[in-house]
Amino acid sequence: MLCKRAAAVVYKHLYRVKFSLDHSNFAHQSHKARPNNSNFLLYCNNQISINGRQGNVQESESIFNGMPRKSTVTYTAMLTAYSQNGQIAKARKLFDEMADRTSASYNAMITALINNNCSIYEAFEIFATMPMRNAVSYAAMITGFVRRGMFYEAEELYVNMPARWRDSVCSNALISGYFKVGRLEEAARIFEAMVEKDVVAWGSMVDGYCKKGRVIEARKIFDKMPEKNVVAWTAMVDGYMKVDCFEDGFDLFLSMRRGGMAFNSTTLTILFEACGRFFRYREGVQVHGLVSRFGFDYDIILGNSIITMYGRLGFMDEANKVFSMMSKRDVVSWNSLISGYVHNGEIEEAYRLFERMPGKDFVSWTTMITGFSSKGNLEKSIEFFNMMPEKDDVTWTAIISGFVNNEQYEEAFRWFIEMLQKDVRPNQLTLSSVLSASAATATLNQGSQIHAHVVKMNMESDVSIQNSLVSLYSKCGNVVDAYRIFTNIDEQNIVSYNSMISGFAQNGLGEEGLNLFRKMKDEGLVPNQITFLSVLSACNHVGLVEEGFIYFKSMKTLYNIEPGPEHYACMVDILGRAGSLAEAIDLINSMTFEPPPGVWGALLGASRTHLNLDLAKLAAQHLMELEPDSATPYVVLSDLYSVIGKKRDGNRVRMKKKLKRIRKSPGCSWIILKDKVHLFLAGRKSCLDLNEIEVTLQTISKGTKEFDWPKQ
Repeated sequence: MLCKRAAAVVYKHLYRVKFSLDHSNFAHQSHKARPNNSNFLLYCNNQISINGRQGNVQESESIFNGMPRKSTVTYTAMLTAYSQNGQIAKARKLFDEMADRTSASYNAMITALINNNCSIYEAFEIFATMPMRNAVSYAAMITGFVRRGMFYEAEELYVNMPARWRDSVCSNALISGYFKVGRLEEAARIFEAMVEKDVVAWGSMVDGYCKKGRVIEARKIFDKMPEKNVVAWTAMVDGYMKVDCFEDGFDLFLSMRRGGMAFNSTTLTILFEACGRFFRYREGVQVHGLVSRFGFDYDIILGNSIITMYGRLGFMDEANKVFSMMSKRDVVSWNSLISGYVHNGEIEEAYRLFERMPGKDFVSWTTMITGFSSKGNLEKSIEFFNMMPEKDDVTWTAIISGFVNNEQYEEAFRWFIEMLQKDVRPNQLTLSSVLSASAATATLNQGSQIHAHVVKMNMESDVSIQNSLVSLYSKCGNVVDAYRIFTNIDEQNIVSYNSMISGFAQNGLGEEGLNLFRKMKDEGLVPNQITFLSVLSACNHVGLVEEGFIYFKSMKTLYNIEPGPEHYACMVDILGRAGSLAEAIDLINSMTFEPPPGVWGALLGASRTHLNLDLAKLAAQHLMELEPDSATPYVVLSDLYSVIGKKRDGNRVRMKKKLKRIRKSPGCSWIILKDKVHLFLAGRKSCLDLNEIEVTLQTISKGTKEFDWPKQ
């Protein structure tokens, strides 16, 4: 009943009552300040507030109850103490018992209800009955509406409040709220209408645009700021780092220092994270030097960020030194160092540290599971998983992802099914992982079932899942549905475009893939290594040799991306398919690193296509040295000998393969029936129900032969 009554008060007050701009019309408070200079009263009021802030609400209560005389300030202090400790019922009871209330009392009660997520209508009911409101009253109420997403009510109150109180607290509350829900235009509208813009308002605009990735707009506002504080500088630096513009972000930090602006531990933490993510050791060491030079202690957050940076950069000795120098460590400190060892493949060191760790949490166990699976030691991963006292969705995701990353897709499906049977709710990463497994095996039926789970769990708007779905349907040949999902992604990122460009290329739609690449660049997204791999693949399918070579060279010249082994392999394949085998050899010889198997495999395939025996022998020889257990070079070379009429040489190559006991990997397939994965390997009778399957097939075969088919 209270909610309905309060709701009625809200809308009656908002829609029927115009707030007077002249507050002299309001009745004055009934309470008149009584002169009281008692040091004892002041001391008690102060102790109630201090104990309340420290969580000693019982002590505050004891002081309050023992006071012979109480003022309105006393009641307000006790009310605030209750509020700070979540005891809203007691706060409301005390508020109702107050004989005299000031604006501060009303504001304290309104703030208590808002900060403790109580009924916004109850808060507004108190607001509406205030005899005299001030700027704090409006700010508290508008903040309450904004936090609950009630922007219409917040703006109604904002428009009808005295204009002199809008700026800056109320305006800033609306700006911040609009940015949080992605309504950038409304935030900009409020900001532009402000008469007095303080540094908080400017900073909120910079931070809001940066968090949405719109650093160009953020920088324009930042440059216009009449006065910049450390918060605005830090937000702008962080904005650049978040959109992978390390140079711009670090240059801005240097400008910050040259301008004499003091930085704080938050600024340093952002820089350490960026240096680790972008593998910038030199800059990271420079920033680390500032910690000691400017007297920053190794507090927990700062120390953890430095450990994480050195771990990502591969300098575990430095990470260990920082860990040892920290006077206080938390579970994140231990996990950061363990994660560093795992990241650098030092699993034994990670394990030793894990054993020493005083209080292991989910992250500790999960990091070790991930570490063992990254080394292919899935047995150890399973052992740790089973040893865990409790398991959450992240842990299940780690073990499932381990199987996917090691290409044991049938096991990944088995564990995913078990996860569902244990009533553990999959998260976005779990679903993305099993969708990747479905894409890798091109099992559309399995992928569609997982897609149904996604819809059922209302996760179809998650961009990581949408990207995985694009990849799944593309790899299964359903490029139409893949593109439909792609176009429905609200904020397409580089992964979205990479997945769709690759999907077009895989399905022979090279022109469509290249057109999408051009559109991506027009949207302002910067291509990465994976993008160029997809683009080169698209050129390969269409046969665009010259255009492919232009894109290949632009990686270094335009985007400072060093081509990797897969890019060279794809480029060799493009040249090889076009018959430009001499150019392919020249490209291989120009490589700054030893050509990997993929490059020689591409040349071998092209040599087979164009019947170039000399190059085929060269490529096959390199493959035999790099992959001694692979049957591919023997099979392709012997086949080429046979095609050109040298069957004796072909037989000799086949005999060589047989003498080395090299076998082709058996074909593999599986189906899932009644939540069980049934695996089939060519040439192996590993299925438990094989006899029953053979009997069933014979029965079907016999039945089809006996059936009286109608004559055509």
